[in-house]
Amino acid sequence: MAQADSKVLVLGALAGMAGIGLAVVVYQGFRSGRRGSGPGFYLNRNNEQTTSLMLVDGPGMPRGQAVVLERLEALIQCVSELKDEMKALKEALPTLPDQVREELRGREGAEARRVSPLHRTTPTRRKRAAGTVSAARPSGRSSEEAESEGGYMTALTDSEEEEQSDAEPVGEEQPEDKLSSFLERIDRLHQGAESDKRESLNILLEQREEFGQNSTFLWRLIRAHCDVHDVSSALEEKKIHAETGKKVGEEAVKLNPTCAESHQWYAIMCGIMAEYDTVQNKIRNGYIFKDHLDKAIELKPQDPMSYYLLGRWCYAVAQLSWIERKVAATLFGEPPSATVEDALKKFLKVEELQPGYSKLNYVFLAKCYKDLGQRGNAKKMVEAACSMNAVSKEDEEAQKELDLLGPALGV
Repeated sequence: MAQADSKVLVLGALAGMAGIGLAVVVYQGFRSGRRGSGPGFYLNRNNEQTTSLMLVDGPGMPRGQAVVLERLEALIQCVSELKDEMKALKEALPTLPDQVREELRGREGAEARRVSPLHRTTPTRRKRAAGTVSAARPSGRSSEEAESEGGYMTALTDSEEEEQSDAEPVGEEQPEDKLSSFLERIDRLHQGAESDKRESLNILLEQREEFGQNSTFLWRLIRAHCDVHDVSSALEEKKIHAETGKKVGEEAVKLNPTCAESHQWYAIMCGIMAEYDTVQNKIRNGYIFKDHLDKAIELKPQDPMSYYLLGRWCYAVAQLSWIERKVAATLFGEPPSATVEDALKKFLKVEELQPGYSKLNYVFLAKCYKDLGQRGNAKKMVEAACSMNAVSKEDEEAQKELDLLGPALGV
């Protein structure tokens, strides 16, 4: 909207206001001889008490005239409130150029109408006036009265429709609310027993058609495949979930490359697939694992899980033999590179972000310190790990490591 156009709109509104005011003055002169009047009060749109005229029917007045006067009384009251709005509009005129510039920068039309003083409405005035007209409608009236009232009612209906369109539907659950509730349920099942994890995967698969284009849904589907892979005992079933979870991960990172959890869980599935792939694919998945963990950390640097997984990768690479490095170099041109010191930094970062993150994190801290010759620190990490209860399969794995590591360190 150009600035000149906005001035035309304002001047037109002021001119229309003057015309309505003149009509009211003329009619007040007409009614003064027919009705008595006395001082009264009403609340304007700011709920401020304002002096006005309260009309009282004179004796013997015909009902038809009383009806017309009641309608005009409502109109006069609306006009008084409209004057308040025009005053506010005049005060807002100096800021109109800024608002026009904001609209030209792409602000949505509906939002601009709500913000701009040119589009302010007074729901109280509309509803009161409409109610007065409906209540005062006589059973018998002239065609002129019907036409006038019909036009006024149409204007009110348009305004009310605009007001209703801005309001959110009442009693209807929005799609985002439905998805949020659904995902909260899935997260609870993820924390549960084996049967809960299987139920979680089944529910996610049932809802994939509806929510499958949402990255927050997809990374939970990857996680569910990972959970069921871990609790399964049959090798073929484990392999199916690993392969399927990896395919979902590929879809998730393509759908939303800025979702840290999608990169994180896709990396995990690549690591799991190493158990079932050829040597060449194992090495390839190792590179993919590292790349997507780096991306997850870049997108969400305060997530301890990504640092823990990257620490595991660094430690594994640091343990590669010379021949394994040569094979990687032959297949991909450059072998993966990481040291025990790199792994130690990642595990320490986990402890910094979330002290006592996991029993296994303490185990790998102990391993790193032991490999670096820092036996004192290694013993402290073993003791810290032993102080934590084993509540998951990962904790049970950690305890097996501790049973070997402890005696080697004299703990």
